[in-house]
Amino acid sequence: MNDPRNGEVATSSASPARRRSPRARRLSLLGPAFIAAVAYVDPGNVATNITAGVTYGYLLVWVVVLASAMAVLIQYLSAKLGIVTGHSLSEQLGTRLNRPCRIGFWLQAEAMAVATDIAEVVGGALALGILFDLPLVVGALCTAAVSLLILRVGDARGQRVLERVIMSFLALIAVGFTAGLVVDPPAGHALASGLVPSFAGTGSVLLASGIIGATVMPHVIYLHSSLTTPRLNGRGEGFDVPMLLSATRWDVACALLLAGVLNVSLLLVAASSLHGRAGTDTLQGVQGLISSELGTGVGLLFAVALLGSGLASTSVGSAAGAEVMRGLLRLRIPVLVRRVLTVIPAIVVLALGAEPSAALVMSQVVLSVGIPFALVPLVMLTARRDVMGAFVNHRATTGAAAIVAGGIILLNLVLLYLTLLT
Repeated sequence: MNDPRNGEVATSSASPARRRSPRARRLSLLGPAFIAAVAYVDPGNVATNITAGVTYGYLLVWVVVLASAMAVLIQYLSAKLGIVTGHSLSEQLGTRLNRPCRIGFWLQAEAMAVATDIAEVVGGALALGILFDLPLVVGALCTAAVSLLILRVGDARGQRVLERVIMSFLALIAVGFTAGLVVDPPAGHALASGLVPSFAGTGSVLLASGIIGATVMPHVIYLHSSLTTPRLNGRGEGFDVPMLLSATRWDVACALLLAGVLNVSLLLVAASSLHGRAGTDTLQGVQGLISSELGTGVGLLFAVALLGSGLASTSVGSAAGAEVMRGLLRLRIPVLVRRVLTVIPAIVVLALGAEPSAALVMSQVVLSVGIPFALVPLVMLTARRDVMGAFVNHRATTGAAAIVAGGIILLNLVLLYLTLLT
């Protein structure tokens, strides 16, 4: 029998998983990062990237690429923390903070969960309004109900089934957000020019801050670390930690590369087909212009992808909120109760007649406040040998993560200042 400590798998045992080839088992380790990746193509990201393309053409392509690279590093560290320690980020904080601090930390995390839900539920409601002419409040209720169903599937059938559901949504989103590029591909020289770092006034700096600042969502940092504990919920049994980390690097790279490509695609579609056009200040207007400029089919695919984005991302957001509560307060409440409590603010925002696209943008500003509370502890914990043991971050990794964290926090401060004080 092979020694699992050497990363080998016994082939004679009783479990069907153990009878699979080592290659097949390594492939089965992929998946957690794809759940996290959905947050990077949520309706808030859609609105931000389309605004960049409509307003500045190809100018800010480099910002989206940079933001995607930052996300790869941060999500890998989150997954690594879960694999090495067997505990999620929220559990790590829960054991290190006293009760008043835990409660305060949880309250800010819940506020971030509410802000996340506003963006994602509003996005789903907008898509249902475009597709079926549903009132926004009714669309929001439908979005919340379907996201609850997705979570129930995950609870009943396990994380692996949830990963497959989310991957299916990602495939749907990919088709819808890239269809416009097939019909009207961007010019190669224009795309290349967008990879050269540059700005065009304070407005482009503000938008760049929004793109990078909204890229790393605090709730996904918490969630990803829980998806890899312990040993990817049993799928990694028989593999040593280096092998698990190697598989995780591939998982994160593939998932975040896909999310990055989709974000760039949104910007390119807007830059090549919608740049400078009137009526692009709302997602409904954007979808209408896509239909008129690129064809009804492309416009329909965009609306369907927006709906998939809202449904999948709000499910992930709800799961993240439950994980934070469990880790910090050691409490579990029924998923239906959580779903109702966190969706109420989104319903209220729409019922009061707030402009949905503006609500999407403002939710990203609110989310920026919570990023340091997740990002700074993650970098600090993965840099500590007493936490990570032999798998503590290399100094270069810690340095890069600190630069990324500092840059994201600084840009979010700039975003808050420019948005609220000017």
